[in-house]
Amino acid sequence: MRNQILFFVLIAFSSIESYSQIIFENGYFINESNQKTECLIKNIEWKNNPTEFEYKLTQNANIQKGGIKNVKEFGITGVSKYIRALVKIDKSSDNINNMGYNRNPIFNEEELFLKVLIEGKASLFYYEKGNLTRFFFKTNDSDINQLVYKRYLIKKNNTHYIVANTPIITDNYYVTQNNYFRQQLYNDLKCMGITMRDVEYIKYKKRDLKRFFTKYNECINTGYIDFEPKQKKDLFNLSFRPGINLSNLAIQNSIPDPRDTDFGNELSFRFGIEIEYILPFNKNKWGVIIEPTYQYYKSEKSKEAKDVSGGILISKINYHSIALPIGIRHYFHLNDDSKIFANISHTHNYSRKSSFDFSRIDGSSYRPLDAKERSKTLDLGIGYKYKDRYSLEIRYQTKRNIVNDYINWYSEYKIFSVIFGISFF
Repeated sequence: MRNQILFFVLIAFSSIESYSQIIFENGYFINESNQKTECLIKNIEWKNNPTEFEYKLTQNANIQKGGIKNVKEFGITGVSKYIRALVKIDKSSDNINNMGYNRNPIFNEEELFLKVLIEGKASLFYYEKGNLTRFFFKTNDSDINQLVYKRYLIKKNNTHYIVANTPIITDNYYVTQNNYFRQQLYNDLKCMGITMRDVEYIKYKKRDLKRFFTKYNECINTGYIDFEPKQKKDLFNLSFRPGINLSNLAIQNSIPDPRDTDFGNELSFRFGIEIEYILPFNKNKWGVIIEPTYQYYKSEKSKEAKDVSGGILISKINYHSIALPIGIRHYFHLNDDSKIFANISHTHNYSRKSSFDFSRIDGSSYRPLDAKERSKTLDLGIGYKYKDRYSLEIRYQTKRNIVNDYINWYSEYKIFSVIFGISFF
């Protein structure tokens, strides 16, 4: 059953990806002959600077590709702009395990699509690939150059420590920074309204550098364009998530026991509060979710039991738990109002005041069991969201053991949920 559901979810994900609407937005590109072509460009809000892009000449035309070999510039109207440039770039690692002792940048010449952040008399460009981020700048009087920032190691002097009369020699190091980009800004972007104090605390971050280039262009009283769109403010979503669980539970001892019981399928309610953080790239298609949830399961079964006085054993389960799923979600946009999503979560489960009660036909108790759980499961869900406010999700939670305090007992507890959601913001 588990494999069938996993197979179903994978097929559903593939189908959604195939049929979800591909968003092409108004844009343009300029080729090697400086010919500008108006077109529709697939906007995927690249996290890493692209080397190619997909476009259509009209809404119903075939999809084509443009690349760094034949396109000098391309842009999406009101969203982004990329220019091709042959630049010297330092790709020294920022990872402490791969960091070197040379403070100077090691430049290599490469042809790249640089993202334009600020365009004016002084322009700011951005390049990102994996964990590497680099900024470039240009004035009317210069070529495009990298703003130099590099972290590197400095060896300490060998230090001797005395521990239990035994000398220990440690070969440690400092991590320090080459912040030459501040000097570049001060030397090349001079204005009466900008002083050394304006650059000495600037960080090698997009926000700081954009603020400085904006200030410089305003200081020299020239126009400029900010190509970095304002991120949506509501990156956090808070939703109330009630739902219905179809749960199945069976317990069994490794040695045949009258208390072995299949409690069967039962319907119950679940109540959750979901906090979602939308990642600010790739068209806000990815999110991180956490959803504290209360859920319960109640069932009663009776069966013949030769080893029990009266010949009948009545089994009851009253199980309450708190689940804490933490996972990732991906959205597939259908149109401006509708989108389908799929999520996968790693869930921690904790039981509360739960027990298995067994009784004879005369009502007397027969060897009860505690239902104690500290387990981890995998949740798979697929759903639909309307106007970023209302949602409906189907979720499957893999089986878990809720009697793991007992050596010889084992249980299979499985949940299939239908979850309704309403977002407050």
